[in-house]
Amino acid sequence: MCFSMMAAKMSVQTPSLRAARALFLAMCGVVAAGVLVPGAALAQSAAPSSAQSPAGSEIELLTIATASGAHEFKVEVMRTDEQRARGLMHRRYMPADRGMLFDFKSEQPVMMWMRNTYIPLDMVFIRRDGTVINVAENTEPLSDRTIASAAPAFSVLEVNAGVARKIGLKPGDRVRHPLFGR
Repeated sequence: MCFSMMAAKMSVQTPSLRAARALFLAMCGVVAAGVLVPGAALAQSAAPSSAQSPAGSEIELLTIATASGAHEFKVEVMRTDEQRARGLMHRRYMPADRGMLFDFKSEQPVMMWMRNTYIPLDMVFIRRDGTVINVAENTEPLSDRTIASAAPAFSVLEVNAGVARKIGLKPGDRVRHPLFGR
């Protein structure tokens, strides 16, 4: 309700109104993310580039090694509770070569969900050493159904749905990124 009133008042977009609207939308995103139970949205980097993601984090390089070869992705790394809670919520598009890597700081049981996430995703659960534990393919957008790691996970990589199948990703494959000491 608050959002619709604000949007109606900002139908004319002057530079100052655009800035105010952007701030308002950012604040709404933080409030929406605050609804999450800590750990429920449980949810890299060769040389960090100077490019910034929509979440404000740097874009970093990550490589997945499968039987079909090495596959590079540009990922946003979610390192804080706030970043992990927000994840890919409210986004409508992610380029094919992109992904999001969630850093949980220690191996632990991880449960993800797709609340307010419009993009179907493949979720890759990863051990501390970069070994793939399990893959949840083609997750259902906007679902509150929990998607769990098969064993304690250090990280989760989200990529567009279909990527895991396309590159032949399976448990035991390796992810290379500085988060995993590579």
